[in-house]
Amino acid sequence: MKALRNFLDKVKPSFEEGGKFHAFRSVFDGFETFLFVPNTTAKRGSHIHDCIDSKRAMSMVVIALIPALLFGMYNVGFQHYLVHGEEASFWAMFIFGFLAVLPKIVVSYVVGLGIEFVVAQWRGEEIQEGFLVSGMLIPLIVPVECPLWILAIATAFAVIFAKEVFGGTGYNIFNVALITRAFLFFAYPVKMSGDAVWVAKDALCGGIGSENALLDGVTGATPLGQVSTGAAEITNAIGSSMSPMDMIMGFYPGSIGETSVIAIGIGAIILLFTGIASWKTMLSVFAGGILTAMMFNSIGANEVMSLPWYEHILLGGFCFGAVFMATDPVTSPRTECGKYIYGFLIGFIAIVIRCLNPGYPEGMMLAILLMNLFAPLIDHCFVQANIKRRLKRANR
Repeated sequence: MKALRNFLDKVKPSFEEGGKFHAFRSVFDGFETFLFVPNTTAKRGSHIHDCIDSKRAMSMVVIALIPALLFGMYNVGFQHYLVHGEEASFWAMFIFGFLAVLPKIVVSYVVGLGIEFVVAQWRGEEIQEGFLVSGMLIPLIVPVECPLWILAIATAFAVIFAKEVFGGTGYNIFNVALITRAFLFFAYPVKMSGDAVWVAKDALCGGIGSENALLDGVTGATPLGQVSTGAAEITNAIGSSMSPMDMIMGFYPGSIGETSVIAIGIGAIILLFTGIASWKTMLSVFAGGILTAMMFNSIGANEVMSLPWYEHILLGGFCFGAVFMATDPVTSPRTECGKYIYGFLIGFIAIVIRCLNPGYPEGMMLAILLMNLFAPLIDHCFVQANIKRRLKRANR
């Protein structure tokens, strides 16, 4: 690391004002501050100092996403070999999934960071670090069969219209990764739903995948998709009944990083232990979802309403959304009490959408995006209420 630091110090004058490459100063600054903590400090005025900057906070979220990413890669290979009726070793399954998922990660970062670099150069500003997390989230919330060109278009749309037009990192009102998924869902619904998009047909490497016909009775539908169509029981990709433990483990078709509750739980522990995510938001999302699911269980007017409350929580993107999406510090409330309301309403709305609109069994995306819109209002209400209490106390 010392050699790298010396090299950066040596070439840095070329990127500063008057240097040969001063036009690319923001690009150099982005790489330097990603690798090393800046050694500049405030000289005057009142400032809050902390041991971690936003790049380090974003990097910690990426680390927390790694368990879900690794399991997602393995599950992609597992589902592929399962539906083809072939046995394979752990590493064969993982390598297949790795080769299928890696191109999506590359496309997400190349497109998103490319736009960030261009905008930073155009504005003459520092490169913002927010896409470090969004670039990892986007591949994890899409089906494995989502075409790369469609993913590139959706990522570009989200970064430009959900982030840069608002001013960049810290100013966006909607979660960028969820806007990407919303764009995909409404612009290319065939590539985001149905039975054919959740199980990889072949890895990009061209040759690892099997060309054999699929087993009879194979279904690529997600568990929530099965329930919404009136299935008598939830089954895996080859029609075997799924137990709650299977749901916790995550061995079923779904978005790449959203199936394993255990992997998501490890990420949650990392985020809570490091203080990056708010336990108040996370806990209230689950509370809202569980209580709402119990309420609909008592009604039981359709198959989704009759789904046990714990299956609502275990299946789909509920856990992933509660841990990694709802806790986004930019698009969620800042007030401590507001976090309870925000999280509870996300859980409530997600289950309401699932139960009242069986045609769209996954409601977490729309619930979080809707509450992103109301987060400033929630903060405003609590701040004003606090001001009124203080004024009333001061006037006594």
